[in-house]
Amino acid sequence: MKTWLAFWSGIFKNNPTFRLVLGLCPTLAVTTSLENALGMGLAATFVLVCSNGIISALRKLIPDAVHIPCYIVIVATFVTAVDLLMQAYLPALSESLGIFIPLIVVNCIILGRAEAFACKNGVVDSLADGLGTGIGFTLALALIAAVREIAGAGSLTIWGDLAIKNIHSNTVVLAILPAGGFITLGLLLALINRLGEASARRRGAPAPLPINLDCRHCTMCPAGK
Repeated sequence: MKTWLAFWSGIFKNNPTFRLVLGLCPTLAVTTSLENALGMGLAATFVLVCSNGIISALRKLIPDAVHIPCYIVIVATFVTAVDLLMQAYLPALSESLGIFIPLIVVNCIILGRAEAFACKNGVVDSLADGLGTGIGFTLALALIAAVREIAGAGSLTIWGDLAIKNIHSNTVVLAILPAGGFITLGLLLALINRLGEASARRRGAPAPLPINLDCRHCTMCPAGK
């Protein structure tokens, strides 16, 4: 049961983009097309699953004084593997994503799950947490990218030559510009919060409170523990 809870929590309850509001740099930068979003999400998912599993397996061997540098080394190993594989087999996607693949090393989602979950739980649960969080991140990226690409380009590039073109002709160029990323994310966050409130009212429950995101509740430093 705990394994399933860890998996589903990363997709819905603790979605890294729409609930925890983490990893916004790649979220806003790569969501100009659905293909980019899927590529970034799958790369991050691979790194999350692998790094969570290794960190959980080694959690009793890593000294507390150097645990963050050790986590970064583990994460960097898998990021390097992903980067090289994409350059070899998906060069166009690798070029499109650019620096944001290497920057997965310092993505707060990856390090946050390592510090908040993997270092405290077993390997199976940590793998489930990494997979769920990765899927949640991928779905969030895909949703934002789909809205931006359809609104800004009138098409939807799913993967390679697989695309839906000429969806409409009244394109809004702002949607695929940097400002459009902020606007789209803000509107989707407002919509999701509104749906959460409506769902709570139907169940007769109080509206869900915002997740504490201030420094006092951060799990990355002793003050938040």
